[in-house]
Amino acid sequence: MWKEENNKLVRHFQFDNFIEAFAFLSKVAILAEKVNHHPEIFNVYNKVNISLSTHDAGDIVTDKDRKLAEEIDKVV
Repeated sequence: MWKEENNKLVRHFQFDNFIEAFAFLSKVAILAEKVNHHPEIFNVYNKVNISLSTHDAGDIVTDKDRKLAEEIDKVV
């Protein structure tokens, strides 16, 4: 579930292993590139943390972030 924290839309994901986490990251990268909206992503082994905010709107959460979050949820 996505949460708004510190002017960012944040979600933590956990997978069975590193390969599954990395495959998910690859899908997120493709989605982000398509909409030219790039998240902060942190990965350690099977854990992935994603933060979304719109930099050119003053680093706040906008509809652009919510739409990308919805697309990310579809590839989980």
